[in-house]
Amino acid sequence: MDALTMDESIDEAIRLIETRQSAQHVVVNAAKLVAAVADDDLRAIIDGCSIVNADGQAVVWASRLLGCPLPERVTGIDFMNRLVDVAAQRGYGIFLLGAEPDVLAAVEEEFVRRGASVVGRADGFWRRHLTDKELVNEIAQLQPDILFVALPSPMKENFLAENLRQIPTGLCVGVGGSFDVIAGRTQRAPAWMQRSGIEWFFRLVQEPRRMFKRYLVGNTKFIYYVLREWTSQQAVRRRDHS
Repeated sequence: MDALTMDESIDEAIRLIETRQSAQHVVVNAAKLVAAVADDDLRAIIDGCSIVNADGQAVVWASRLLGCPLPERVTGIDFMNRLVDVAAQRGYGIFLLGAEPDVLAAVEEEFVRRGASVVGRADGFWRRHLTDKELVNEIAQLQPDILFVALPSPMKENFLAENLRQIPTGLCVGVGGSFDVIAGRTQRAPAWMQRSGIEWFFRLVQEPRRMFKRYLVGNTKFIYYVLREWTSQQAVRRRDHS
């Protein structure tokens, strides 16, 4: 992952947008790291992204424990909101992809209210009436500077990996469930829970059926993988000093 602060991440995003490299941004939390252990394709996609930020506080803590400290947490929704402000200031065009139609309409209204230009949108059910190729062609014709993709993982990562080079944009950003938050469908955890690394528990309470396996099972695996790596590092240090 990239050891970047939020400000540094935004500066790098602007550089990529200005050079129109069709770059991809991804945020990584504990659940996505666990998924990448078992999914070689997902791991390769993450490795190939131009900006890889730590979305989860647990990832930041683990980086420090393992001797490769990340400066801070850069959440997907905060990164998106910062980019919307940048788009409003610099006149960047935004394309919105994903979520339900009413959520998408609410997000567009909010972004436009904030001064950003939304050049196009397609809800998360486009495959009912469009092929992926037709959607990509539609996005390409509009030539947005930023593409926000509000699809679940690994769907959004796979979609961008397959189609990124056919989309002439500056930066593609996977934002997961962020559109639902902007539209008021779901709430973010209080700031103190975010800082304490227990935002996952807030989401688990909100959506217990959907989030149970992801958080309780996934977080346990994450702790196991981190401790396994830490133990391996300690063994190497003891061997080197013997």
